[in-house]
Amino acid sequence: MTMSRTIARRPTRQVMVGHVAVGGGAPVVVQSMTNTDTADVTGTVIQIYDLWQAGSELVRLTVNTEEAARGVVAVREKLDAMGCNVPLIGDFHFNGHRLVKAVPECVQALAKLRINPGNVGRGAKKDEQFATLVEAAARYGKAVRIGVNWGSLDQELLARMMDENAQRAEPHEPEQVMRNALIVSALESAARAVELGLPSNRIILSCKLSGVQDLVEVYRDLALRSDYALHLGLTEAGMGSKGIVASTAALAILLQEGIGDTIRVSLTPKPGESRTTEVQVAQEILQTVGLRSFTPLVTACPGCGRTTSTVFQELAQKIQNWLRAQMPVWRGQYPGVASMNVAVMGCVVNGPGESKHANVGISLPGTGEVPVAPVYVDGKKTVTLKGDQIAEEFQAIVEDYVKRTYGNSGE
Repeated sequence: MTMSRTIARRPTRQVMVGHVAVGGGAPVVVQSMTNTDTADVTGTVIQIYDLWQAGSELVRLTVNTEEAARGVVAVREKLDAMGCNVPLIGDFHFNGHRLVKAVPECVQALAKLRINPGNVGRGAKKDEQFATLVEAAARYGKAVRIGVNWGSLDQELLARMMDENAQRAEPHEPEQVMRNALIVSALESAARAVELGLPSNRIILSCKLSGVQDLVEVYRDLALRSDYALHLGLTEAGMGSKGIVASTAALAILLQEGIGDTIRVSLTPKPGESRTTEVQVAQEILQTVGLRSFTPLVTACPGCGRTTSTVFQELAQKIQNWLRAQMPVWRGQYPGVASMNVAVMGCVVNGPGESKHANVGISLPGTGEVPVAPVYVDGKKTVTLKGDQIAEEFQAIVEDYVKRTYGNSGE
């Protein structure tokens, strides 16, 4: 029932990361990263499985020691035994060239290698160490993300570009030179990878920053200068609402402009908080801008002086939690259900109208209103609920709607 507009995606080369397609018109892919020690195989497997269950379609893990590299192999074996086929991405920094030589089976267990041009090596060794990683990926048919970061930008490249800028008749601001250096680092590294034998359709680029406007400007420019698939993410986004808001602000702008083929929301979890929060946020960004559907969403009013009762808040939360909990089962049984919209409204001002725009909606009584709750299904009032069992009765109506509407969609 809700209205939406199709977003024109930027044409990019398609990259296969394991069995997951990235770019080339494929749906924008959600990915996440573990924060366990990869050498801790059991802990890493548990976290990856949880991320996969939450909807992460790619999972990156740190490969920083030989123990971690060997751990990747064991992690892959255990995940396969559990029926978890999520592709794994190896995050290599500083010593990756040594690790892929010492533990080549680690590369075989991965679907993609992440290489940071800023810390792959220094001076004369840089090209050789970069080549070692790229050639390992090419040898085993793996994809590569060339991931440039603001905080670890290639200082030799930056110095060269700053010197060139100083010779200009009208030099650019240093910040502009730094943003351009990120893009040049990514594009020059991609060109070098192709020279080394890595097919261009196995390359994904990223240029991550921690500032929203900087990120938007860099990716707009990068999108104009290449047709590589792009990974989006605001690096070091932060904790809680700050990280969520900043990531949403940056990614929503770019996605709305058709830029981005895979995303990660890099949240700092609170102590004890599940890593899966960042997966949920990434899904909700994509669903809110209309690019993908992951779970039915609940439209609910914020409340005002007309809604002194907490009934509508409690019902909205209960329904949203219930819908999310049902999705692992519903996803297979009821194709298309993820796009369903449910409205739980608190008074007569916008309640009936908003409920009519949802697939299933309920308008609860506000303060001083008659204690009844009309229910609308596909825009038509079907029943009026009242009494102490409104929540249970409305949930039953939603479940019945799912079975009737989506139950035959796969036939």
